[in-house]
Amino acid sequence: MIDEIKIRFQQLIDERCWKIAKQEVNNLEPFQIAEVIEELSKADQIILFRLLPRELAKEAFKHLSHDEQEDIIEGLAANVNKVTGLLNDLDPDDRTAFFEELPDEVTQRLIHLLSAEEREIAVRLLGYPEESIGRLMTPEYVAVKPYYTIQEALEHIRRFGHDSETLNVIYIVDGEWKLIDDIRIKEIILASPDQKISEISDNRFVALNAYDDQEIAVKVFQDHDRVALPVVSTDGTLLGIVTFDDVMDIAEEESTEDFLKFGGAEELDLSYTKTGLFDLIKKRSGWLILLFLGEMFTASAMGYFDAEISKAVVLALFIPLIVSSGGNSGSQAASLIIRSLALGELTVRNWWYVMRKEIFSGLILGSILGCIGFIRIYLWQRAGFYDYGEFWVWVALSVSVSLILIVLWGTLSGSMIPILLKKIGFDPAAASAPFVATLVDVTGLVIYFTIAALFLTGKLL
Repeated sequence: MIDEIKIRFQQLIDERCWKIAKQEVNNLEPFQIAEVIEELSKADQIILFRLLPRELAKEAFKHLSHDEQEDIIEGLAANVNKVTGLLNDLDPDDRTAFFEELPDEVTQRLIHLLSAEEREIAVRLLGYPEESIGRLMTPEYVAVKPYYTIQEALEHIRRFGHDSETLNVIYIVDGEWKLIDDIRIKEIILASPDQKISEISDNRFVALNAYDDQEIAVKVFQDHDRVALPVVSTDGTLLGIVTFDDVMDIAEEESTEDFLKFGGAEELDLSYTKTGLFDLIKKRSGWLILLFLGEMFTASAMGYFDAEISKAVVLALFIPLIVSSGGNSGSQAASLIIRSLALGELTVRNWWYVMRKEIFSGLILGSILGCIGFIRIYLWQRAGFYDYGEFWVWVALSVSVSLILIVLWGTLSGSMIPILLKKIGFDPAAASAPFVATLVDVTGLVIYFTIAALFLTGKLL
């Protein structure tokens, strides 16, 4: 369906049927308009956007990616009135999110296009620390006083609710605008007209602090079934609200950032398609260089055991098997723990619980791989696929025991490093899979050759 709509509007634009395009675009939902715009060329995007009525343009703009939003603003630059109208019409939280992604000088220029009232709101929201809840909130909500009757509250909502971000929840404040409670609109509608707001209030509410990190908002929304939450200052004054859709955008950004860190890369400032080659290299080179330097210790470790390898070349056959098993187990454990820390299922205080669990997991997983390794050497020796020599049993035991210990070490490293980073104030996602794998590679070789020396001294060594 949406593909047909895209083709239709491309055809109307190509044939310059502006009147028909303007009529038909008014029948679309904002998200559909955004999808159509994203498929058009930059020139055609501006043409279609100019055909939108004011309110529909505002709603469609919210559904566009930041890159597309920036293209629209650049394309409308010649029409100052259109840009001014769009920026003034945007909800403060959406406008703040857009401004945050722009260079400072561009943001300053656009802020001057706002009306005095909207400029004051924009500057105030941008004044909060980066990635704070204050940057997310919108001052567009409805608040009533506890002494209002239900009838008075409904009249107040009808009068001031047109510009509110949401009317699902109404907020109760005192004379100094301190938050007393929040109440669902359903409860107000179903109450008797003569009842006072205070009579249906229980003074139980959940609020966010404007200076808290945005990740806290994500966690609170996950724990409470709300479409919006109030944002207060440190003294309890109601400053604004944060809505569910804004928090979900933050959750997506945080997940993307963690995903890239876990893969051993930095977060891109722009989309992949808009990031230049040299910026892309810069974002990826740091981790690659660090990991390469770490892998150099692998060569050093092998050089240290050069004598053992020269006497028992058969040991070198199992190096890839040994180090990959340890790295894989470490990456698995790191993935599970980082995810659990992000969801709040685990905290730093649970480190001993995690360690106990991973010790048993590592031993069992290592034993499974160790048994498979022993059986593999046994079958190859018996079938004549490869001759491991007269001491093949001891070689098999060396590989099996090494696998048990290396997998155990991998699971412990992968599970404990994220918790340690969290403890000292770093992002647990920095314990990336490549980082853990590199650490276990180096130490795994030491474990492997140490075990081989114990089993094979006086035999092959």
